[in-house]
Amino acid sequence: MGVSRRAVVLGGAGVALAAGCTSPPQGALPANEPPPTPKPAAAVTSTKFMSQARGREVTVITMAPDGHAAEGLPKCVALHGRGGDATWMPALGVQQALTAAVVAGLPPFAVISVDGGPETYWVDGKPGDDPQKMLLAELGPIQAAFGISMGAFGALRFARSRRDLKAVAAISPALFRDWPTAKSKQVFAGRAHWEANEPLRHIGELAGVPLGVWCGTGDPFVTVAKALANQAKPAKSSFTPGAHDVAYWTGIMPEVVAFVGERISGTA
Repeated sequence: MGVSRRAVVLGGAGVALAAGCTSPPQGALPANEPPPTPKPAAAVTSTKFMSQARGREVTVITMAPDGHAAEGLPKCVALHGRGGDATWMPALGVQQALTAAVVAGLPPFAVISVDGGPETYWVDGKPGDDPQKMLLAELGPIQAAFGISMGAFGALRFARSRRDLKAVAAISPALFRDWPTAKSKQVFAGRAHWEANEPLRHIGELAGVPLGVWCGTGDPFVTVAKALANQAKPAKSSFTPGAHDVAYWTGIMPEVVAFVGERISGTA
């Protein structure tokens, strides 16, 4: 291996390096060998952390567009429906929708999916378990939110506390116009607890947050979804054929991702 020109003319004196001192420093690449190809950024990563707000370990799944690392990107939190967990959103094609949106020209952003408990409605219905506090204090900076069914209830509740969100989207929102219906879900601690959290009773607190509403016309929640749209005057609402099921949610996911991404990036 040849001695570098810098070594030969070090200090302008032309001093030759002694034999045995010509090896490259530890960690240097051998001459004429190309640097290693960087590994592609992982599009989907899964971690666990101990949530003090929820009093338990929870899973966080982070999704980024292909070829992008989530670190440094704006973040949107996605809230699953009743009976679900953090794995809902990857299964519904969120990461693929992110990639397609970026290919179409949308600036990249990342989506965080987190365990909210199978039947919490993303509110503090049980002592020591406060999903809203987790969203507010334990996930880092969040610029937008969307949720499905029970998760839509949670996303709208989150938006009341985070009026600076750049977007919130409610998909097939499981909302309740009266206490007997809400009580039947056996989630809320009592009528006062439901009234304090029910999005339809606090529409005014969503003013200023860009809102999108999606619901299938065959969904049992379509009436309350339309009530939400009529009262809140969302930036976008969509009522197309579909049920309260995976087929509908997968089908509209690209629209939801585009709605959120356009507002996070300021391109709407």
